[in-house]
This record gives sequence, C-alpha cells and structure tokens, in this order.
Amino acid sequence: MGRRVVITGIGAITPIGNDVPSYFEGLREGRNGVAPITRFDTEGSKCKVAAEVKDFSPSRCFNKLTAAKTDLYVQYAVCAADEAVEDSGILGNVDEDELGVYVGSGVGGINTICEENEKLVASGERAVSPHFVPKMIINIASGQIAIKYHAHGAAMNISTACATGTSAVGEAYRAIKDGYLTAAIAGGSEASVNKLAIAGFINCMALSQSEDPNAASLPFDSRRAGFVLGEGAAVMILEEYEHAKARGAKIYTEVLGYGATCDAHHVTAPDPSAKQTVRAIKLALDGVEYDAATTYVNAHGTGTKLNDKTETLAFHEVFGDDAKKLHISSTKSMTGHMLGAAGTAEAIACVLALTEDTVPPTINLDSPDPELDLDYTPNKAVHTKIDTAISTSLGFGGHNACLVLGKVR
Repeated sequence: MGRRVVITGIGAITPIGNDVPSYFEGLREGRNGVAPITRFDTEGSKCKVAAEVKDFSPSRCFNKLTAAKTDLYVQYAVCAADEAVEDSGILGNVDEDELGVYVGSGVGGINTICEENEKLVASGERAVSPHFVPKMIINIASGQIAIKYHAHGAAMNISTACATGTSAVGEAYRAIKDGYLTAAIAGGSEASVNKLAIAGFINCMALSQSEDPNAASLPFDSRRAGFVLGEGAAVMILEEYEHAKARGAKIYTEVLGYGATCDAHHVTAPDPSAKQTVRAIKLALDGVEYDAATTYVNAHGTGTKLNDKTETLAFHEVFGDDAKKLHISSTKSMTGHMLGAAGTAEAIACVLALTEDTVPPTINLDSPDPELDLDYTPNKAVHTKIDTAISTSLGFGGHNACLVLGKVR
C-alpha cells in the first residue's frame, strides 16, 4: 500500500492569473487567456495569438541582479514555488534532508538560448554571457528552488514534454509514498512564447492559425485545428499524510494514484488506438474507489484533431457506459497549452473541483464534434458534488501520465 500522500500547498502563475486565487477565479469565470502575441512582431508569422502570462514582474521573487541571470521559465517556477511553500507552512516543519524538489520543464531556457545565439552571430564568442549555461539548462529551476529552500532530498528535473507537470507530481508522489522523502516541491514551468518556438510548432503543424482569440483554443469543438501556445508555472507541496496531520497542516486533497506509460508509436502523434493512454489511467485508478457521477476529469484536451479524438476513445475504453456520467473539461481552452507547466496547473484545477465542488468549463465549445460524445462542460462552470478528480496528460514522444486526486477521508 505504501504511505498516504496529500497536497498541502499550491502556487500558480498562468495566463489567467498570477496566483492561485486569481487562477481559481479565472477558471470559475471561464476567463480566456488567449490574446494577440506581444512578445515579438508577428508580421509574416502564421501564428498571431498565444496565452501569455500578463503583468508578471520577477521583482516579487528576485532582485534586479539575480533576475538578469535567470531565464523567465525559472522566474515563473521560483515564484510559483514561493506561493506554494508559503501556503503550506512546510519550511521549518520538515527535515531538510527529507524535502525534495521535482520541478520540470518541457523546453527549459529557450528564451536565453535565442538571446545568446543572437549575440554569438552578431558579435562572436566573447559576447556570449558566462551565465548562459546555468541560465538555460532544463534542470536549473529545480536546482534554484532547492537552493532557496535548502531542500537536500533529491532535486530532479522531470521532462516528458507536455506530460511534464503530471510526471513531476507523480514521481514526487511515488518518492513520498515509498518512504524516500517526507515532502516535495513538485511541478512544472515553461516560458517559450518566442519566434523560434512558434516557428517550430507551426512548421510541425501543431498550432492553431486562428487570429481570433475566441476561436483559437478549441478543445472538443468541431472547428479545432491545433493548440495555442501558453506559458507559466504551477507548483504543489506534496507531503506524507501523518506528517501533515501531526503538524496541523491545511490539507487540500489526497493523491490517490498515478500512472505513466509510453505509446512508443510516433514522435508527435498519439497512438490512435489509445491503448497506452488507457493503461496509464487504469494504473492511476488501481485500487481507487470512485463513482463516475462524482468524478471530474481534467482532460489533456489540446484542441488538435487527433488528441481529442484519441482521448475520448480512452475515456470510453476505461469507463465503459459510465463515461457519459463523467464531468470532463479542458482548461487549456482558457490557459492555452502551458507545455511543461500544463499538468500541474491542471492538477491544481482538480484541487478547485474537489475543494469547491466546481467543474471548470471548456470555453468556446460552441460547435460540438458529433464524434466526441461525452460531457465536456461547455462554456460555463458547473457546481456539483465532486469526490474524485483525474488529470490526464499526453506528451510528444508518446508520454502518457495520469494523476488521481480525492477528498481526504
């Protein structure tokens, strides 16, 4: 069985809010975080919109000198971790050797790579910053957080593309469940709204080319034609249940299960049979008692033709006739696809569902695809009893990950 694991702190920086209260408000309201790109001139680009983080200042977590040496994805990660750590009250209440960090990224410091490459091309080798490597490497968010909080347990970077945030929380859960750690800071971060990333995603035919922010990120809609690039960070504090209870911690939810598989099928496309997605969900649900009528599923729901169809098939395969009782939504309709941060941000949406009995909507779902026949919570949040929440994430490379959360009993 292993030890019980609970969530005692949460933090988020997203396209619809730069802290958890704002994020929750955005989810309840169905706020659209998609807007015209401001980070670069989109003249000549097929992509005109993205879900950028708005009004973010690194000064909330960094002084000017440190911020200049830190990539934006690390700034997002550290600020989200700050909120989660403060929310949890974990510092000073756990042995530093028993506190780990599992914070990943799908892409890492791509803004820094772009900036320093421009310097190299324009002015030669000596123009490249000595901070280039520690600023851009994909493990450095985890490292920076460990340094800040003196977390001497394992400090890991998990990178499973679009499944990163779910994998990070899931692997932290396993470490605590199996007795390797007492608590962990876990999540994901991404900041890749730039010319290079946009061009790459456009050329592999993954992004929506709609110029209308209200008709771009369209999970489960018949008009869907690609995802919208998002960014941000989300972090959770996971803690062994008896430890959390003994210190009087606020407990949001319990982590009931985690499953991870790989399609081993294609570098970008999901296996249309959904076989390994089904297996990941079943692994996460193993031993979990649930009622489909009181279960919320935060679907990966990217708004691509193949993903939404494959994921719907998986839900039918796992739940059978009960699939139509599930409350399903894709919060990517509001946040865009936050890549490495998506899974944790969506797990936090599951926390909202469980703590407030609120199912966030899939916004802009105005033209349902008749092939996709489940309840995707179109356009408005639904208040209903929720006892179990499932979050699914599917990444390039065939990575599948699934978390199951529940109310603490």
